[in-house]
Amino acid sequence: MTLMTPPPLDQEDDEMLVPHNDFVEGPQPLEVAKEAASKGDSQAVDDPPSGRFTWTIENFSRLNTKKLYSDIFFIGGYKWRILIFPKGNNVDHLSMYLDVADSATLPYGWSRYAQFSLAVCNQIHNKYTVRKDTQHQFNARESDWGFTSFMPLGELYDPSRGFLVNDKCVVEADVAVRKVADYWSHDSKKETGYVGLKNQGATCYMNSLLQTLYHIPYIRKAVYHMPTTENDMPTGSIPLALQSLFYKLQYSDTSVATKELTKSFGWDTYDSFMQHDVQELNRVLCEKLEDKMKGTVVEGTIQQLFEGHHMNYIECVNVDYKSTRKESFYDLQLDVKGCKDVYASFDKYVEVECLEGDNRYHAEQYGLQDARKGVLFIDFPPVLQLQLKRFEYDFMRDTMVKINDRYEFPLQLDLDRENGKYLSPEADRSVRNLYTLQSVLVHSGGVHGGHYYAYIRPTILDQWFKFDDERVTKEDVKRALEEQYGGEEELPQTNPGFNNTPFKFTKYSNAYMLVYIRESDKDKIICNVDEKDVAEHLRIRLKKEQEEKEQKRKEKAEAHLYTVIKVARNEDLVEQIGRDIYFDLVDHEKVRSFRIQKQMPFNVFKEEVAKEFGIPVQYQRFWLWAKRQNHTYRPNRPLTHQEEAQSVGQLREVSNKANNAELKLFLELELGPDMQPGALPEKTKEDILLFFKLYDPYKEELRYIGRMFVKGAGKPIEILARINKMAGFDPDEEIELYEEIKFEPNVMCEHIDKKLTFRTSQLEDGDIICLQKISEVVGEQCRYPDVPSFLEYVHNRQVVRFRSLEKPKEDEFSLELSKLHNYDDVVEKVARHLGLDDPSKIRLTSHNCYSQQPKPQPVKYRGVEHLSDMLIHYNQTSDILYYEVLDIPLPELQGLKTLKVAFHHATKDEVVIHTIRLPKQSTVGDVLDDLKTKVELSHPCAELRLLEVFYHKIYKIFPLSEKIENINDQYWTLRAEEIPEEEKNLGPHDRLIHVYHFMKDTTQNQQVQNFGEPFFLVIHEGETLAEVKVRIQKRLQVPDEEFAKWKFAFLSLSRPDYLQDSDVVSTRFQRRDVYGAWEQYLGLEHTDNAPKRSYAANQNRHAFEKPVKIYN
Repeated sequence: MTLMTPPPLDQEDDEMLVPHNDFVEGPQPLEVAKEAASKGDSQAVDDPPSGRFTWTIENFSRLNTKKLYSDIFFIGGYKWRILIFPKGNNVDHLSMYLDVADSATLPYGWSRYAQFSLAVCNQIHNKYTVRKDTQHQFNARESDWGFTSFMPLGELYDPSRGFLVNDKCVVEADVAVRKVADYWSHDSKKETGYVGLKNQGATCYMNSLLQTLYHIPYIRKAVYHMPTTENDMPTGSIPLALQSLFYKLQYSDTSVATKELTKSFGWDTYDSFMQHDVQELNRVLCEKLEDKMKGTVVEGTIQQLFEGHHMNYIECVNVDYKSTRKESFYDLQLDVKGCKDVYASFDKYVEVECLEGDNRYHAEQYGLQDARKGVLFIDFPPVLQLQLKRFEYDFMRDTMVKINDRYEFPLQLDLDRENGKYLSPEADRSVRNLYTLQSVLVHSGGVHGGHYYAYIRPTILDQWFKFDDERVTKEDVKRALEEQYGGEEELPQTNPGFNNTPFKFTKYSNAYMLVYIRESDKDKIICNVDEKDVAEHLRIRLKKEQEEKEQKRKEKAEAHLYTVIKVARNEDLVEQIGRDIYFDLVDHEKVRSFRIQKQMPFNVFKEEVAKEFGIPVQYQRFWLWAKRQNHTYRPNRPLTHQEEAQSVGQLREVSNKANNAELKLFLELELGPDMQPGALPEKTKEDILLFFKLYDPYKEELRYIGRMFVKGAGKPIEILARINKMAGFDPDEEIELYEEIKFEPNVMCEHIDKKLTFRTSQLEDGDIICLQKISEVVGEQCRYPDVPSFLEYVHNRQVVRFRSLEKPKEDEFSLELSKLHNYDDVVEKVARHLGLDDPSKIRLTSHNCYSQQPKPQPVKYRGVEHLSDMLIHYNQTSDILYYEVLDIPLPELQGLKTLKVAFHHATKDEVVIHTIRLPKQSTVGDVLDDLKTKVELSHPCAELRLLEVFYHKIYKIFPLSEKIENINDQYWTLRAEEIPEEEKNLGPHDRLIHVYHFMKDTTQNQQVQNFGEPFFLVIHEGETLAEVKVRIQKRLQVPDEEFAKWKFAFLSLSRPDYLQDSDVVSTRFQRRDVYGAWEQYLGLEHTDNAPKRSYAANQNRHAFEKPVKIYN
């Protein structure tokens, strides 16, 4: 074990935080789990013991084990070890976890909490080390925690990447053990006066935002005053759902659920499990509220609270010319990188940019001029929302990264400082822009996952509170401010046997959004909100909800005083067998149940039964049910007189130690000739109670016909007449008998020898005999000629709902199949239903039970053994399959790679989608050669190229030699086009640049949105924008009147810098080494008038790009 100062933990990647044995494919909460702490071995120290363990694994690529543990190491007085899956835990990534080494021997109820990071070291360049951090409450149920998808196996095993050197892999774990309080015993309302919000997946980002909005009383009052009616349903009305949520936050004693609200957003459960961006949700929710408030008494509330204005200006230095543009904002995005605090960010925001030299400004009547460009504020809003730019795009790594730098923010923010340096000349200086901090929203974790919570001062007095989902705690100002600045934390090393050099731990919890309230508006905003503000129908509705909840709680609290007794009768068996059930005797969920006080004597309960069923007490005999070792459930023995004299509670404990909430009984009656209850026969040890089912192979029908006592020493042959009478047959009818023994996991139904005694055949109380006529056993006209074959069929039959893959939400037809059908059986049945001659042209795709969508990969030809394998999705079974009808047989298709390529004609304004199928080893050059035979070229010698287009940007030109096997056309559009002649003969100073269409989304704080078809353009040295525009207009064939409205800008990282006609375009594209050239482009700003092409639909399918949408 080695201890040293770790480098900053800045490696971010797509991650899943899961206990290793719980891996599932579906959507999972990506946030760091905050599992319950329980009373156990939590450390009683404030400065957490911490350390690093380094594990060097030799001969890594030759490991042939599924999982591998490191040596045990001690940190914080505890035993730990690292667990890795060298070939992945059912994924194509290295899986790595931190494990409590001695979890099996720790005392009951143990728990410990640790912050930790795991790393695979890059042995060539340390800065490329892959490191991921998280935190977890370890306990007996989750004794390991970490990353199922730590890093792609392709990267790990690639010798050129530096993770394996001389087949040696170096893994590190940094662990800091923390003290944590007992999580569940905390009563938020009692301790703080406030309640939290339940997390329904990965919705902590939403919870922190909702708490922030709720604690602005002016907003809460406005929401209460939005018109709703008693006929509205919260799940379909955002105003009512928010009113309901806010009311419960104000008056409830326990944490509040958000499901009604997310349903009112139009979100399904999958949306709720996807972490969205809190800034994005804030904007969308405020817009939605603003829209819903229109035409009501609270119209304009959102604007009044959050809207401010700034002025963009360009001012010439040497001539009297100034251009200004006023813009509104609801929140401000402040730079974190390179800024030490909020004031430094505001300084940067209003920083003046000098436009000089090649970058001079084209002033209308003065030509090119030196100028100063900047932003000043006209007015600030009463509630100032500051979004801190903690996430940035890293060009070198081609990914988003989180900025964990230290960044300070004050309790009081003075935006009039230094004589109003942030204010424009037209700003109203009589308004004092002094702000007080009310809320700090915190993000803990990495770029692709993490956890959100909020620190709030509801009344802007001294006391801070932490709102962390369901848990609300009092916090001091240091925790809310200084500890959320970010940066690094020194953790002193206190373990004996180690050197005591402190090491630095990057703090992954830091402020992400700040809410300030202007002092002069404080009294108006922090106003009084009480029940008088809530509509009467809402109060009535919510009080009723509360009463129902209270009743359920009361029943739950008193549950220990009661027992539920479920009484099965002969009538239940007759009704259920052959309809609801085929195996065993009864479904106990569908029989009459009684809720009885435990202290009631059982004999008194019998009187209740007499009243309910009209059966005198003396004619009732109750049998206990027992679960047998083979998992069947049968009547076992009658209650004794002594047992019937006991209380219900005592009896329940005798009968059923496993599930002691219920007592299950069978009521035996003896009906006389007049069908009235009569005296029961005495039951001796020699008597066996048997139940009988009758099978009709022609009708494929099984039904219950009755029960009978037989003598253990007797033989079936001696009572055939009685059995025939029960079945309604002639007394001398020849019948075959079978014993139904079990049905899980397989059916066991065995022939009974009629000449052997019942005892010899091992029959006992509660056994089931199935019978049928002997004459019916033979004869091939029946699908299932005997009882065993029928029960086998029933056990394995499966009705499957088939959907066309093109319409994945609609059931098209259903087929009754068997779980034991093999691949060929299933496709043959589907083909026959569709009237298709060749079943091999059917391709099936399984259903993902979590996302409720088709799985991304179809079922391979004969790739599964049985239908049951197609329907199972981890631990869930589905009844849905998707089908396609192919134009060639599937075995043939599987040897080919299919790509959808959009061909853009050089001279015609048309795009045609072509499906290219080639052997998987083919290259991009082969694709283009095949495409040439299908498309019309502008001239016979035209050369084609293949591009990757995503969200209206060109990300890649494919090399002709690239193999097509790994090209993905599911999320990206593949575009083929002719290479223009001018691009083939580039001069030494010519540049090939990206040109994209864009517009500013007024609803998204003027964010740039790309649309339309991106393209390349050659620009020549010294060429002005005016000259470039002529060529663009000609190429796009835009009419003069329309083209005159277009604006042209140089965009870098989605920030437009507008160009003048006289600007030399090539000077903006000087750097040739920019990685990710698509992020620097010439932008054409205009409205999007073009009709949407159908193939663009798949550009929005990538889950990580899914924007927040509130649909209602």
